[in-house]
Amino acid sequence: MQKGNIGVTTENIFPVIKKFLYSDHEIFLREMVSNAVDATQKIKTLADKGIFKGELGDLTVRVTLDEKNNTLTISDRGIGMTEEEIDKYINQIAFSGVNDFLNKYKDNANAIIGHFGLGFYSSFMVSNKVEIITKSYKDGAKAVKWSCDGSPEYEIDDAEKADRGSDIILHIDDDCKEFLEKARIQSLLNKYCKFMPVPVAFGKKTEWKDGKQVETEEDNIINSVEPLWTKTPSTLKDEDYKKFYNELYPMQDEPLFWIHLNVDYPFNLTGILYFPRIKSNIELQRNKIQLYCNQVFVTDQVEGIVPEFLTLLHGVIDSPDIPLNVSRSYLQSDRDVKKISTYITKKVADRLNSIFKENRKDYESKWDDLKLFINYGMLSQEDFYDRAKDFALLKDVEGKYFTFDEYKQLIKDNQTDKDGQLIYLYANNKEEEYSYIEAAKDKGYSVLLLDGQLDVPVVSMLEQKFEKSRFMRVDSDIIDRLIVKDDVKKTELDSDQADNLSAAFRSQMPKINKVEFNIEVQALGENGMPVMITQSEYMRRMKDISRFQSGMSFYAQMPDSYSLVLNSDHKLIKNILDDETSKCSDALNPVISEIKGQQARLAALHQNQSKKKPEEITQEEKDDLANTEKALNEQREKKNQIISEYAKDNKIVHQLIDLALLQNGMLKGSSLDAFIKRSVSLIK
Repeated sequence: MQKGNIGVTTENIFPVIKKFLYSDHEIFLREMVSNAVDATQKIKTLADKGIFKGELGDLTVRVTLDEKNNTLTISDRGIGMTEEEIDKYINQIAFSGVNDFLNKYKDNANAIIGHFGLGFYSSFMVSNKVEIITKSYKDGAKAVKWSCDGSPEYEIDDAEKADRGSDIILHIDDDCKEFLEKARIQSLLNKYCKFMPVPVAFGKKTEWKDGKQVETEEDNIINSVEPLWTKTPSTLKDEDYKKFYNELYPMQDEPLFWIHLNVDYPFNLTGILYFPRIKSNIELQRNKIQLYCNQVFVTDQVEGIVPEFLTLLHGVIDSPDIPLNVSRSYLQSDRDVKKISTYITKKVADRLNSIFKENRKDYESKWDDLKLFINYGMLSQEDFYDRAKDFALLKDVEGKYFTFDEYKQLIKDNQTDKDGQLIYLYANNKEEEYSYIEAAKDKGYSVLLLDGQLDVPVVSMLEQKFEKSRFMRVDSDIIDRLIVKDDVKKTELDSDQADNLSAAFRSQMPKINKVEFNIEVQALGENGMPVMITQSEYMRRMKDISRFQSGMSFYAQMPDSYSLVLNSDHKLIKNILDDETSKCSDALNPVISEIKGQQARLAALHQNQSKKKPEEITQEEKDDLANTEKALNEQREKKNQIISEYAKDNKIVHQLIDLALLQNGMLKGSSLDAFIKRSVSLIK
């Protein structure tokens, strides 16, 4: 028996590894199996080169649980180790001291991946004792047993082992009993070892027999040694990619399409990225891309390697050139990461462009699912917009698809206003904005359907990209003011008539929380709607964008501002004005006369005082001005009261207001109930 010290005198290596290198205890199983796989691959390489001339035999790596003895064993038939190699790879790895060791490897995890030492030490995170029984492939080699309880002390003995390779026996600590549960080990093997390049067996397969599950003689191989991304794309069919996707993401809808990555210069990178079916109105799911290093799972946190917008994709990336921290738990910043990210962006853009060109009809059929990725990319990466602008699509309310250039050519003659601005009309909801869409179509205009989760910020982006262009939602104004061809037709009503008409409707507008209404009178033609509600494009868009940009949250707190537009050309509005004039003129005429008198007096007072300096204005003059303003306001209030008394009993006024509210989804509760009852009473 040989006893020794691994070389650490001031600080024990094992708690340092546990504290600083591995944040998650479960990583130990990945490291142990990886070491076994590496040893197995090395014996295969030696055989291929003719250095090892013996029989390779069964090269399966085996993971075995012994719950009775509290052990977990990882066995391989790889190259094994001699006593000298144990001393080199196990005892001397920390010979220079813990701090030197950490400094040596902290910036280059790839230097230790596949080396027995560091990965082996992860076993002490879950074990109170670890044993190695190993025999080298070399002729005449003797079997050796190494054991250590996690202290700097170790023992080496001769051992009995008939075959080459290594058995690593972990005596699981009392506070890590979860790693003696079959289901837990099966789960970890599926997570970390599912695609390792050497068969990994955990127990035996089972079958249903005599009313129960019984073990068979067949090994339960948990991994696929040649996953799809390692194969040549030309040898694969669509069914192969779909089957692999279902293996990665059971119960998911079939993907839209995929991109097979395969590059060996200036870095090594393979993988398959899938475009999942993500509707624009559901929550986005990230962290579905799995990162591997030589077929060993590392992480699903791939920010940095994959551009932000492509973290919405699913799939696998495998590269030995991606810089990892020493425990292979997360990425380290590196300029090579930027190169890989740029490559992936270009590859995705090229693939989308080729699909668009090769089968546009199929591409259009997938656009509603696909546009979320492309819109996100154009918003977040300037260089992706430059690539995507040729295959990004716009969809109109008829369900037809256009590239940016195609749509510009379609509308440029008919939808350019008198100032040379090209107006893109759009709707967010075909049903709710139906009448506004129809009004636009009656003018021969085209209307886009922008109902996606990111369409609001995309609209603002496109206005910056497109020359002399504006996007206007169809309900943001009356149609003649959305695309102004000539001077807008003015109402024939004089100011008093327009004011009285507005006052009648204003007095009966409902009180809606955080909603303000402005009343306008506009000549919209005899065939136009009698009353319409519009909402400012600017304010509505700012409120929508505030949901995406926290710095604009103050817009979200502002009330919604709408305009109720009265069509002075419509017969119903004319009838209301005539009826109001007939029934209110006797009461209104003296009030209006008084208002005009007070207005004239107020104007004269302002003119007189404007010629003086503030200190020259006497208190009497100030009081005169204040009393005149008060008297004017009292008369205006009296006028509004007269009109309000008239309007409250006018069913047509209430009916038109409610119809406009109903059209915009703003009539609810008791107001809706009153509208229904009034509608019934008006039917004769």
